[in-house]
Amino acid sequence: MTADNVQLDKTGRLKHLLTTEGLDRRLILEILDHAASFASVGNRAVKKIPLLRGKTIINLFFEPSTRTLTTFELAAKRLSADVLNINVSTSATSKGESLQDTLQTLEAMHCDMFIVRHPNSGAAHFIARQVSPHVSVINAGDGRHAHPTQALLDMYTIRQHKADFACLSVAIVGDVMHSRVARSDIHALTALGVKDIRVIGPKTLIPADINRMGVSVFNNLQQGIEDVDVVIMLRLQRERMRSALLPSEHEYFHCYGLTENKLLAAKDDAIVMHPGPINRGVEIDSHVADGKRSVILQQVSHGIAVRMAVMSLIMGTLPESSAEQD
Repeated sequence: MTADNVQLDKTGRLKHLLTTEGLDRRLILEILDHAASFASVGNRAVKKIPLLRGKTIINLFFEPSTRTLTTFELAAKRLSADVLNINVSTSATSKGESLQDTLQTLEAMHCDMFIVRHPNSGAAHFIARQVSPHVSVINAGDGRHAHPTQALLDMYTIRQHKADFACLSVAIVGDVMHSRVARSDIHALTALGVKDIRVIGPKTLIPADINRMGVSVFNNLQQGIEDVDVVIMLRLQRERMRSALLPSEHEYFHCYGLTENKLLAAKDDAIVMHPGPINRGVEIDSHVADGKRSVILQQVSHGIAVRMAVMSLIMGTLPESSAEQD
């Protein structure tokens, strides 16, 4: 699905955010610019601005989440929206009610936006087609398919440390096969002009057709991260693995876990990222995760500002200077 036929309205304005695939450079940079204007809100004594006052946003999560759910909730509340978190495990869908009936019930409560996380790829697109025209949908992660706001906060974080996307070399390391973050990052990096995108991991965790996305494939970690500017580590997603794709976590860490010694192959000013949650001693050594090159906690903070920007842009409530609102 591309941005043009699903995510944009007839005027070209962002109606839903379902994937980074098809988003052009201009729109991504517009989101990042607006996120920058929201970044200081969290430092205020009163961490709120009234842009979404009177709007109702529902977090509809069909699988567990801590980081994503919390940052979406904080982002919405900082915009002064009313927020409702739906625990699907105790909702009517677990009692046999169809997803469409659940959506219609929630719409009857006059909500304006659904933030959706679902274990099935394509679920967010399905929901976007089912909702009423006045309701917008943001994909907070669907199966192996997409996690667009994670990719956007990754781009925002990179932009804080690196001047020009076109000159960057970026390595994405680990369980690419099951990672919606990897796919969303690749689409966003490509749109922003990054020419050297590398994916690194064991053959069992690299999709056979990944080179169609314009990336280089490496099965050796140190070769793959040689002279790169950005290293994005991925979580081993055992809950999505249906067969024994790895001999052991110990062996995985030996070959693909990022340590200080292995990181020497990257550029001296390379930054290290991870979408979380981190499996220390499996994907990354604690000395790296907590080290001076790690920007992992910055990603979490930036996620709030980016999600504020996305919600405001979709709702059409962005002022000329968001940061000046009180």
